[in-house]
Amino acid sequence: MLSRKNLLWLAFAVFVAVALYLNWHENIFLSPGPYAAGKYIVWVIFAGFSAYSFYCSSRENLFKSFGKIAELHWGRQVGIDLYLGLSLALFIVYLNEGSALVMLLWLIPVFAFGNLATLLYFAIHYEAIVARFIS
Repeated sequence: MLSRKNLLWLAFAVFVAVALYLNWHENIFLSPGPYAAGKYIVWVIFAGFSAYSFYCSSRENLFKSFGKIAELHWGRQVGIDLYLGLSLALFIVYLNEGSALVMLLWLIPVFAFGNLATLLYFAIHYEAIVARFIS
């Protein structure tokens, strides 16, 4: 039987596979456009942060840690700050996609996996997001 920790990582792996499959294009890991180095940086950060998160989950129980953190005023403040930031990232997903449905499809992964999900979104859609800022 899978533990909650392993079930969460399995869900994350399935989420990544589905997101990559549904958004696959020949330049998903490469950027032919301007600011190409940024895409590589985002992918490296995503891979590194995923690996570090996996390492942390092997050392600490996420749910017990949340319980300890939630007892602290700063812990609650950091949690609120995190979810406010994730909400802003979802707003960028909405602006980029122009679809509330797509944003809602990213809602659960973003709130479940935090910035791992937002980094994946930005890596996949890097060119479109950059183009919105430089156009």
